[in-house]
Amino acid sequence: MHSPTSSRRAFMAAAAVASLPPLFTRPAHATTTQLKLGYPLPQNSQFGAAAAAFAEELGKLTDGRFGIQQFPSSALGGEREMIEGVQLGSQDLALVSTGAIGNFVPQVTIFDLPFLFRDYAHAHAVLDGAIGAEMLQRFPARGLMALAWGEGGFRHITNYKRPIVQPQDLRGLKIRTQENPMHIAAFKGLGASPTPINWPETFMALQQRTVDGQDNPISVIEAAKLYEVQKYLSLTQHLYSPALFLVSPALFGKLSKADQEAFRAAARAGAAAMRRRVAADEQSGVRNLKQHGMAVVEQIDKAPFVAALEASYKNFNQQFGADSIERIRRAS
Repeated sequence: MHSPTSSRRAFMAAAAVASLPPLFTRPAHATTTQLKLGYPLPQNSQFGAAAAAFAEELGKLTDGRFGIQQFPSSALGGEREMIEGVQLGSQDLALVSTGAIGNFVPQVTIFDLPFLFRDYAHAHAVLDGAIGAEMLQRFPARGLMALAWGEGGFRHITNYKRPIVQPQDLRGLKIRTQENPMHIAAFKGLGASPTPINWPETFMALQQRTVDGQDNPISVIEAAKLYEVQKYLSLTQHLYSPALFLVSPALFGKLSKADQEAFRAAARAGAAAMRRRVAADEQSGVRNLKQHGMAVVEQIDKAPFVAALEASYKNFNQQFGADSIERIRRAS
């Protein structure tokens, strides 16, 4: 049964789709199969950069037999709805963060453990290596096909009440999180009150002070203009957010082997473009956010945050296995 809220979201998403101009990478012709690709952020974001690169590469590799129509800004629904659409075959492709993936492939949430990755090079080594490949193989059993790992980036905390310098600064703050058990557990461990809110509703929740703050990579904070409703940014780098190119198994199963490989290669090209955009935004984003009036805490001592999560990690070790977590930590 649909709630009034979900029905309203569906109506708004349908209206948004109807008003969107087609975003084709190359001219359509009689033999072109047009596919719908949805993602949560605006076109001017790392998600949009990835979608454009995917579309261009897929067009080249298939001689224009497949075209991509982009639906940015959650026009096809929130991440969970898009994943469900891909799973059911009502949506062709989705580019989403791993925030909602854990509801479908629970093992993926190991990548969302707080302070698991040292830096971007470490995260890329894990996702591009055996560990990432093994994780992708878990998707078909859940009715999904994952093509490649993209990148959201390292997450940082924003809020409108005070600077976050140490864990106790989070006490009592309502922090919007994704529907991700690891994110929720992390903020509970740090003393905050995590509040799961679907991404399309987040800006309004911050604007209306339903929640005090949120966490996201610099590129997302900038692209979504969160500086309009948030005053303080702390570069905590507490969580790394991978992203994923998903394709409907119903669609993928009809493709020839050559076309299947073309889709995978195009997704890898999209992932590379996504990482380049995140790196560029990391360079310029903090400066831009300062210019928009945000007060930025750039130097954060992570040790107290890690210590505050010691009890949480005992539970994480039980859930995922200490050996699995250590394998990720050792990867290089």
